[in-house]
Amino acid sequence: MSGLLRGDRQRAEDFAQETLVRAWLSTADQPPSWSPSRAWLIRVAHNLVIDWSRSERAHAEIQHEHTLEKHAELVDPMSEAVQRRFLVHALSRLSHPHREVLFYVYVLGCTGSDAASALGIPPGTVKSRTHHAIRELRRRHPQHAPAGA
Repeated sequence: MSGLLRGDRQRAEDFAQETLVRAWLSTADQPPSWSPSRAWLIRVAHNLVIDWSRSERAHAEIQHEHTLEKHAELVDPMSEAVQRRFLVHALSRLSHPHREVLFYVYVLGCTGSDAASALGIPPGTVKSRTHHAIRELRRRHPQHAPAGA
């Protein structure tokens, strides 16, 4: 997404908002025990980018390297559900600015500068918040930190 939205803060914000709105609306059609996965949310964002690209440039094709699909991982459904619940709980304990930066960088796949533009903060602040958020997650949940981290 970052390659397609470079420098367009408003469009990046619109995509992020529309992704969350579509995700929220589609959860009504799911069973009560269902909760969206990271891969599913990335697919929603990916589809929004594809729709926008087709309407803006009908003759242009989105190249595979610009899609968010390549970032989605295939994981055993039970393991994914456990990881998803853990992640939601862990992220809910972070401050809003830290969650927001992690969403732009890791969920939407924005570069640091694209996230900075979208959030209206300096790129250094994105790096700092990302670093502090990850450090806090590792501190609170050392059993999930990579070896040597």
